[in-house]
Amino acid sequence: MPLEPRIARIVKLMNTLDRRSDDTPMVERRRFAAESARRFGSVVMRKGPEPPSTVDRTVPVAGGRIRVRTYTPAGTGPFPLYVFIHGGGWCAGTLDERDPRCRTVSAGARCVVASIDYRLAPENGYPTPVEDCYAALTWLVDHAAELDVDPSRVAVGGESAGANLAAVICLMAREQGGPALCHQWLDVPAVDLTLSQPSFRDVPDGYLLDRSTIEAYLDCYLDHRDQAREPWASPLFADDHSGLPPAWIMGVEFDKLRDDSKAYAEVLRTAGVDVEHQILPGHVHSSFAFTRVTASAVAYEQRAIAALRRAFDRARLGPTPEV
Repeated sequence: MPLEPRIARIVKLMNTLDRRSDDTPMVERRRFAAESARRFGSVVMRKGPEPPSTVDRTVPVAGGRIRVRTYTPAGTGPFPLYVFIHGGGWCAGTLDERDPRCRTVSAGARCVVASIDYRLAPENGYPTPVEDCYAALTWLVDHAAELDVDPSRVAVGGESAGANLAAVICLMAREQGGPALCHQWLDVPAVDLTLSQPSFRDVPDGYLLDRSTIEAYLDCYLDHRDQAREPWASPLFADDHSGLPPAWIMGVEFDKLRDDSKAYAEVLRTAGVDVEHQILPGHVHSSFAFTRVTASAVAYEQRAIAALRRAFDRARLGPTPEV
């Protein structure tokens, strides 16, 4: 189907405003992304209700410290925990840009949301963002009592590069005996950094995530492209996907990463992991979050939050006893 009409108007506007050349330095790309978020974030994304508690915490990681922002809903804990990782090609993105969505998820799923301000490439390339996110996950679970969260009900998720990092820390948690995770929520995930999926070739430029942008992000994130086949860079290439948490995976029609979502859903299912996968028609890479623009984005967000809530409910009940 064609682009949804309101999304098509935003795409046209953003393509008009973005006049950067392919060799634009990453610091300038990051500045443009931040300015666009400031100018248009409140226009395109609904802001969730003000939570009773929003706290920025400092978490130790290898070689430094990072911020983690926690959103605690109304009610009595301990609450389930959803660890959220923002996108931005591993090179851009801030806590503030996804503050509206984190509020919405916290209220809708009645969970503590912890949003991770991992260190960005190129200053901090692969695998630093992965290691930061895993360190934050383990810190949050280790401090469950302080945060009023239930360590037996922990989920992770993210968008785009953030979904990549979320998928990878699921692998890390399984391999390193880390926190038990009950759910992974992956929106428009980048799981194949070799750029080998058909949609990378088949979806043309002009839909807010062009080939040159993806290539620029990867050149900043990876020291060399051979790293793209390592599982902590491309979770699609892990030797074993069994034992990973149930997954909610979403791709969109007009996105070069569309088939990444399909490929990851397939390998998880083959490994015996429960997967819900869908492709949103008429959407571009980030337009599913345009919840002030289109009803389909609102409907998607509500479905995803409901799936997260069900995952927490299942984790609270525990495994079904064998007969």
